[in-house]
Amino acid sequence: MGEPRGEGTASERRMRAIRNLGIMAHIDAGKTTLTERLLFVAGRTHKMGEVHEGAAVMDWMDLERERGITITSAVTRLEWRAHELHLIDTPGHVDFTIEVERSLRVLDGAVAVFDAAHGVEPQSETVWRQADRYRVPRIAFANKMDRVGADLGLTLASMRKHFPDHVVAAVQRPLGAEAAFAGFEDLVARRTVRFGDPEDPRAFTAEPGISAEGEADRAALVAALADLDDAAAEAVLSDRDLDEDGLRAAIRRATLSGRFVPLLCGSALRNKGIPQVLDAVCDWLPSPLDVSPPAGVHPDTGEEERRPPTDAAPLLALAFKVSLLDERRRYVFLRVYSGRVAEGDAVWNASQRKFEKVGRVLLMHAAQKERVPSLGAGQLFAVAGLKETRTGDTLTDKAHPLLLERLSSYEPVISEAIEAASQKDRDLLLEALARIADEDPTFRWGEDPDTGQLLVSGMGELHLDIVAERLRREFGLAVRTGQPQVLLRETLSAEAAAEATFERRLEDEEIYGHVSVAVGPLPRGGGFRFDLSPEAAALPFLRPEVRRMAEDGAREAAEAGALEGHPLQDVRVTLTGATWREGASKPFAYKVAAADAVRIAAGKARPVLLEPLMRVEIVLPSEHLGEVIGSLDRRKGTVLDVADRGEAVKVITCEAPLRRMFGYATELRSATQGRALFTMRFDRFDVAG
Repeated sequence: MGEPRGEGTASERRMRAIRNLGIMAHIDAGKTTLTERLLFVAGRTHKMGEVHEGAAVMDWMDLERERGITITSAVTRLEWRAHELHLIDTPGHVDFTIEVERSLRVLDGAVAVFDAAHGVEPQSETVWRQADRYRVPRIAFANKMDRVGADLGLTLASMRKHFPDHVVAAVQRPLGAEAAFAGFEDLVARRTVRFGDPEDPRAFTAEPGISAEGEADRAALVAALADLDDAAAEAVLSDRDLDEDGLRAAIRRATLSGRFVPLLCGSALRNKGIPQVLDAVCDWLPSPLDVSPPAGVHPDTGEEERRPPTDAAPLLALAFKVSLLDERRRYVFLRVYSGRVAEGDAVWNASQRKFEKVGRVLLMHAAQKERVPSLGAGQLFAVAGLKETRTGDTLTDKAHPLLLERLSSYEPVISEAIEAASQKDRDLLLEALARIADEDPTFRWGEDPDTGQLLVSGMGELHLDIVAERLRREFGLAVRTGQPQVLLRETLSAEAAAEATFERRLEDEEIYGHVSVAVGPLPRGGGFRFDLSPEAAALPFLRPEVRRMAEDGAREAAEAGALEGHPLQDVRVTLTGATWREGASKPFAYKVAAADAVRIAAGKARPVLLEPLMRVEIVLPSEHLGEVIGSLDRRKGTVLDVADRGEAVKVITCEAPLRRMFGYATELRSATQGRALFTMRFDRFDVAG
């Protein structure tokens, strides 16, 4: 099972053998180490790069190698069992969550990596939910099985607790525990696999047969599948054995449905279990033909359409990443859903309604590039020459245009002042900031209208720290940064109404617009909503253009805030009425009037400040529990849960205002002699305490 079959056109056979997959996990669970081993086993590299030695191939940036973390998602291609694998190694740190988001958007499958000593951790839960949003089938790998405290049973229990919407079952049974971990029983093939050389992930022996405990685990695996797969259910009901091919096929069907997750185990650092991960990818993760083509909207008619995933169909591709690689050249990474892209092609950017010319087509291996004449449906690759295309843009055929849904946007939660060392470098700094913002949709920059200072904004302290380091290294700019500041928002705590009139005489022409609005709060996370009351909707002169202008005015007023100039969010604006003066009313007058009316109404609706609240998880030795809870209390943290993880380890889950958490990593290190692990992610904006 899982081998590309021979039937169909050449394009279909090629696509059936493709696997577009990502490696995703919590920071430090071993994603990049696993990726390096997969590349080595598949013969893509001839030396295994070590993250802890700063030599990982996929962490190609100097900053990644020095810090031992993944900052940008890197794309590579490898071959295994006549399959073509396009692999993305994504970051685990929450500050770079957009890298995970945009990778999952274009992938067909994923490998979720868990630390077998820790189970489900905060960021692994976050990326799992992101994969759910894009309905990405996945397999799981319990890594670090040789560590103290590693336990496949506990990892399985943790996954079932945190992911109740999925059926998770182990397909391997470990042999030996912790330092004695030597291999596993392959429950599907009924064979015992042992790894004899810790230096070579390709060295293993496989003998037929498994233990009585293994047979019991295999029966439990079939029983778990029975809820999702007819063949497995029939085998259970008739008390009949499911052979290797039947079980492998049942796992594939259940995994492709998105409801089943097979769990493998091993140790990437100690080179145990790596070829079996590649086998599982080929056997159980989808090809581009196994997933539904994404729905696009015709930009002119608004009709929803889907394109067949073939080279012969009109072009449909999503730009999921912009990157500055060598000599700061601009490369756009594409996922092609249908059609082909060739050197010299003029492609239609449906998002910006303009043609762009493809310079070069490149297969990527981290920062290394292989130039090819053209590539087709189902593939992930980079192109040079697209000057205007941005992350989230759709490239298509102008004669058959389609627009794909844009990527989710993330609003920054922290900002800091930045300045060049000299005035002559300021223009270079502005250009460099524009280039970084071009790459990173979560990064913003601009000038403070009050002070004239340059401000940069991002997802966390590490995010802005990395930006400053990149400016120094890649762009050669000696920049200075100020103290990080929390970005606030505003919302309304009451209902209010107002009306406004715009009336001007320009030369001999009278211009008039009048609207009335009602404003009020929405639940947290509600964003901004603009509605028309039934009375307003019935007004004959409120044509689509006038409505759009009124909404634009309302949004601009919300962006300007009602209290201290921070954007309003979680608010509803309802246009309740408008009046029209024949010969004088113009659409833009309703934009100005709506903005004024919303400004007045919001000022009366008891506006309040919102601040970023962070979800914090701390893994610590039990003896430091009281001290750490005390420190969180001093920082206005609210403890939500204290759980046991083994006998001597506690896990604190709490939420705390971001402005109170600056410098907390240092305080925690001092309080626990460096023995605690701490992760923090943005949760929501809420009323400032």
